[in-house]
Amino acid sequence: MVAAIASNFFSGAFATPALPSFSLGGIGASVVDDAKAKADALANKAQGAAQSAEDKAKGALAQAKDSAAKTASKAAPGKIELYSSKYYYTCALGGAVACGATHGFVTPLDLVKCRKQVDKNLYKSNMDGWKKIHAEGGVRGLYTGFTPTLIGYSMQGAAKYGFYEFFKKTYSDMAGPENAVKYKDAIFLAGSASAEFLADMALVPMETVKVRIQTTFPPFASGAVSGLQKVVATEGAGALFKSLPSLWGRQIPYTMMKFWSFEATVAAIYNAIGKPKETYNKLEQLGVSATAGYIAGVFCAVVSHPADTMVSKLNAPVKPGQVKPSVGSIYSEIGFGGLWAGLGTRIFMIGTLTALQWLIYDSFKVYMGLPTTGAAEPKKA
Repeated sequence: MVAAIASNFFSGAFATPALPSFSLGGIGASVVDDAKAKADALANKAQGAAQSAEDKAKGALAQAKDSAAKTASKAAPGKIELYSSKYYYTCALGGAVACGATHGFVTPLDLVKCRKQVDKNLYKSNMDGWKKIHAEGGVRGLYTGFTPTLIGYSMQGAAKYGFYEFFKKTYSDMAGPENAVKYKDAIFLAGSASAEFLADMALVPMETVKVRIQTTFPPFASGAVSGLQKVVATEGAGALFKSLPSLWGRQIPYTMMKFWSFEATVAAIYNAIGKPKETYNKLEQLGVSATAGYIAGVFCAVVSHPADTMVSKLNAPVKPGQVKPSVGSIYSEIGFGGLWAGLGTRIFMIGTLTALQWLIYDSFKVYMGLPTTGAAEPKKA
């Protein structure tokens, strides 16, 4: 009998009794899903609270550093107090020096660029343009339009940098310490757009004269004052501001990209090298400013180039009896591709220009006892 039972067991004839099955059913599944949803909600809430706490900590740290720097500037005799009227005047002066000097320096590049935008077949290349211009007018010919460039961009630089510092601080204070950190990119963009809106009003009269002088053969006028008088006498004062909307279209996106990308690149560089900004000497900090400035300049050139082409076309001289072109008529003539004429020249020009501007501006600030622009992003705990 035992043998028979063993034989049946190993042959598979003997089966163990099945355990009863158990199912949660619709109600049980609903309870589990509800518990899971609540757990996810709690996790998201905890994550949001942690992010908010981190933003508050960063905001408090930034505010503490700001207050400490401001207190130190007050205590030091002869030192400029941060965010005082003198601070903004100093930043404006630094901007005037940076923009006026650099735009004046690259006048030969700007001259060829403007002429190629008006007539793309005029020169085969930048070098070809410089050779022809030098052959006709020497070094003086290469700097055609230098005076209105120097005056116009000095005025624009003062307003751009001075008002950027002002609006950046104002919008940060309006947002509060926590939101100033959380929405810092929006503050950089809004501050730079507001500053450029005002700066272009200062620039446009001299920009109009500059383009007229650079794109006429022989030059429209001998200098900034005579050019200004000639435009007003022949076309009225309104002609000096005709290209302002196009200038806004070129300069506001350009400046937003210039300041935002510079601030972001400075933060990225300091984070990549792994040490706080304060641990580096002023020369090393200025090296960061120049590097970040060139990178920012490349982005600026691409973003603003189509509008720059329009400004050159709108300010170009017209033949007697010819109708003054509009934005629509120019686009119909040159098309989308024509908006990008001279881009390579402008990338080289703006990259160099922006790097030099930030280097000069921050060097001026350091000379005046102020900190360089930008900082590293606080590290996450």
